[in-house]
Amino acid sequence: MDKTRVKLGIAPIGWTNDDLPELGAENTFEQCVSEMALAGYTGSEVGNKYPKDPAVLRKYLAPRGIEICNAWFSCFFTTRPERETLDSFTAHRDFLHAMGAKVIGCSEQGRSVQGLDTPIFDGKPRFTDDEWKRLAEGMNKLALLAAEKGMTVSLHHHMGTGVQTPEEIDRFMDMTEEVKLLFDTGHVYFSEGTQQAVDGVIDRHIGRIAHVHLKDVRKDVLARVREERLSFLAGVVRGVFTVPGDGCVNFDHVFAALDKNGYSGYMVVEAEQDPATANPFEYALKARAFLREKTGL
Repeated sequence: MDKTRVKLGIAPIGWTNDDLPELGAENTFEQCVSEMALAGYTGSEVGNKYPKDPAVLRKYLAPRGIEICNAWFSCFFTTRPERETLDSFTAHRDFLHAMGAKVIGCSEQGRSVQGLDTPIFDGKPRFTDDEWKRLAEGMNKLALLAAEKGMTVSLHHHMGTGVQTPEEIDRFMDMTEEVKLLFDTGHVYFSEGTQQAVDGVIDRHIGRIAHVHLKDVRKDVLARVREERLSFLAGVVRGVFTVPGDGCVNFDHVFAALDKNGYSGYMVVEAEQDPATANPFEYALKARAFLREKTGL
């Protein structure tokens, strides 16, 4: 891959989990960003322990050669007044703009069960036609707000939400215009359980991918989640996710498709698991070695 176009980042969720703060509660922000840099990454997303003042955050990141490349944003277009999401987004956009980020990853959280004690495959929401319409119209407006600052909005498809399956991703992309896709290998595989699904999504939407999450899946844990009707977070605690190269996802086609189509932006290692059993620095190094071997980056 072209090092002038593609950069490697890593998410802090391997050190401290935003949805389950007890996972990694002992790990400090300073440890997290120092180990990211030591492992060879130049980009980071934003975790719950990160300073909220851009000036303060830059003082920690700059000496380590780390920049902010994205931060999760929750939308509620399907369940709350549109203005509420638009106003919250504007403040989020301005923070990321101050940090130099170019991409904003957005997930529709209306009726999401990703944080609930609900069987993930039985309980996910399925939007009505009216909810799809509100979501698409709202996300198109977010894209316009982002463009005011020279930034891009990308939809983060996610387990437990109304945009989870390949069919739902396809429908969303068909209904939006300037909105891009945050392509997440792990969430597609978790949802469908096949390599074909992962490769199919990237092939159909390669021209609109603005950000990539590289996440692997442990097939035996995924089988337990299905068979025991576990929640999303229960699956995370049991280790359903891991870093690229440590699970069952084959990344060869993903890397080839991105490279062939001139992808420019960040590929971010994101593997939420319990840091007490999966040392985040060791797994960051493992992922970095895998990416160096497979991409030359």
